[in-house]
Amino acid sequence: MKQPTPTAKLLGYAGLIPFVALSALQCFLSTSPHREIFTLSLVAYGASIVSFLGAIHWGFAMQQIVPNRLLLLWGVVPSLLGWLSVVLGSTSGLLLLTTTLWLCFVIDYKIYPKFELAQWLVMRFILTTVASVSLAAPILLQ
Repeated sequence: MKQPTPTAKLLGYAGLIPFVALSALQCFLSTSPHREIFTLSLVAYGASIVSFLGAIHWGFAMQQIVPNRLLLLWGVVPSLLGWLSVVLGSTSGLLLLTTTLWLCFVIDYKIYPKFELAQWLVMRFILTTVASVSLAAPILLQ
């Protein structure tokens, strides 16, 4: 699959719904007694997404006769950063996730072409932009 299929696009873009919805709830219901659960939910969802982005690199490594150690190493880094973001919570967690999403994009920008997947980068850029704006908005609108 050298480029995103319609199903991959649908699932990828649908994956933005929790980012946008939780961010909006957190921003616009800032006086709600449920504000903390919206933030925790946003951080937890972001952590699961960055873990997924890292796991893709294990998939790349598993296709190789001798798995590339750097791919395997990078494959776990987003999960660890995602976990740390949950531990940090609120502002620090949201900032860490925003940074991690862009770090994942930069790494993918370098790695995807080596696996003939450069055509996925347009969608990845859009997904990263919307997700990171959703994560940063509650911080910026406090």
